[in-house]
Amino acid sequence: MQLHDLKPNAGSTHKRKRIGRGNSSGQGTYAGRGQNGQGSRSGGTKGAGFEGGQTPLAMRLPKLPGFKNPRRIEFAPVNVSRLEEKFEDGAVVDGAALKAAGIIKNEFEPVKVLGNGEITKKLTVKVDKVSASAQAKIEAAGGKVELPC
Repeated sequence: MQLHDLKPNAGSTHKRKRIGRGNSSGQGTYAGRGQNGQGSRSGGTKGAGFEGGQTPLAMRLPKLPGFKNPRRIEFAPVNVSRLEEKFEDGAVVDGAALKAAGIIKNEFEPVKVLGNGEITKKLTVKVDKVSASAQAKIEAAGGKVELPC
């Protein structure tokens, strides 16, 4: 047996369908496309990315790079150096006090105290978040941090 003796098993191959070659070909008149409709037209297929009339994914996605999380909470940053210069010794630092001192614009916006700078005054800080370095500096100066639960 040699390569030129090889042939497929009987019944395992099919004759190629020759479309559009006249009525006697077995695919005549409409060439297997039917009479009317999208499938009968040339180029009549749904494009790549067609999702059945639903707005395609490529149109639903944002057009510019990046992603803005609508549920992200933006904290107003306040450094301990600002607390040092704006508040007296023994003061309570909360949203209303920060607004009165002119550090934040709205007393109800979330605030995070950051550890940039030094602090020597005993302050009671009642804000939404405090960084670890800021908490260490406030407590080293004799103050305390009260976070909401």
